Amino acid sequence: MFRTPQIHSYADARALARRRLPWMVFDYIDGAAGEGHGEAINLSALHDIRLQPRVLVNVTKRNLGVKVFDHDGNIPFGISPMGMCNLSRPGADLMLARMAAKNKVPVGVSTVASTSLEKMIEVADGHAWFQLYFSGDGSGTMRLVERAKAAGYRTLIMTLDVPEVGRRPRELRRGFKMPFRIGPKQFVDFAMHPQWSLSSLLLGKPDLANFTTPGFEFDRTESRAAADWTFLERLREQWDGNLVAKGVTSVEDAQRLKAVGVDAIQVSTHGGRQLDSARPPILALHDIRQAVGTNFPLFYDTGLRSGEDVVKAYAMGANFVFFGRAMQFAIAAGGEAGLTQYCDLIAEEISLTLAQLGKTEMNGLSQTLAS
Repeated sequence: MFRTPQIHSYADARALARRRLPWMVFDYIDGAAGEGHGEAINLSALHDIRLQPRVLVNVTKRNLGVKVFDHDGNIPFGISPMGMCNLSRPGADLMLARMAAKNKVPVGVSTVASTSLEKMIEVADGHAWFQLYFSGDGSGTMRLVERAKAAGYRTLIMTLDVPEVGRRPRELRRGFKMPFRIGPKQFVDFAMHPQWSLSSLLLGKPDLANFTTPGFEFDRTESRAAADWTFLERLREQWDGNLVAKGVTSVEDAQRLKAVGVDAIQVSTHGGRQLDSARPPILALHDIRQAVGTNFPLFYDTGLRSGEDVVKAYAMGANFVFFGRAMQFAIAAGGEAGLTQYCDLIAEEISLTLAQLGKTEMNGLSQTLAS
């Protein structure tokens, strides 16, 4: 067993994960589309956002809680849907679900999660949102919608920015495929990381837990190019819960999505994993907020690494934000203790940042942007 690490930043979690994960798995989690330039530009844009500190404001009592749809979260961030989280460590999905239950915030349950959607919402104590990929002619997609409804999900996330899977050279070089195909390079890779390999062997290799029914399969590389506005309108008619449109960076698309009745938009570039030349989503967030007005719910993910990043995203117009790969790295670094330590770290950084800005809550942060 690993002893609990000391995680003081995203860089700490990533460095520990890089040592402990097989190269193939690390590059799958860490990789981006193309040369990674788009991801780097978004990180740079986040870094360049300046906030204006204020002084002589009583900030003794600071509240990090926010309202997400119809419930109050204890912290202002949740977990993005991520496929095959159990690659980072066996049981990672359930660690994320328990974190969501503890803090009363949503955990996104991926179509290609390693744990069934029914188990995830149970462990998350209802604080789970189901993420949907369009596939084939859409019939299998609607089967998942009905299954999510039967399991008690009240929020559906429709991921829109994957008409085709982006080309990610790092994982291609490592030969990453699902299910795993073990060749000589992968055998050496796993042998060089025995603790990961042995734990995965003992507890069972990750699989696609929502596709165990014969004849109902998921192809990660399948084209989803047939998804269109007609399908979204049909989904809106059949889903009576909250519908979140994820993967949006276009003002025009955001305005149309609002018009057809989605309940929220999640501004995102899929962690930089789809289009290397995409505009930085943190900048698109600001423009979309201006276009949809102050009252329409906007969520954000992509590039978040710290508590200051969370505050910046709220200042740019987000009502709630989601972390992705950072949480997988924390789990790879130290299991559930590492995840707890990293989440506590982010919450502490948010609180300290609010104090510096003369703020006591997450509302009204657009006023903190430095001119």
